[in-house]
Amino acid sequence: MHRVPIEHELDLHPFHPRDIPSVVDEYITAAHERGLSDVRLIHGRGTGVQRGIVQAVLERHPLVASFHDAPDAHLGATVAVLTSSARST
Repeated sequence: MHRVPIEHELDLHPFHPRDIPSVVDEYITAAHERGLSDVRLIHGRGTGVQRGIVQAVLERHPLVASFHDAPDAHLGATVAVLTSSARST
């Protein structure tokens, strides 16, 4: 289990590639619970494998409203916009 501070940005470089899906999933959930509206996931440019893994998780995550490549990162980071924490009952 990894302990990650819940801030607006998460650098995924320290994590093993096989752990990336669970790290991203748990981070998004924790960020949403903290009330963050968007987060930046730094995956690096490389061959695009990490970017693909991150964006696949974001695509199916129920707390992600949308995501896009961070314009200043040249495909090295993805910004995820989280759903509103307000729930209607």
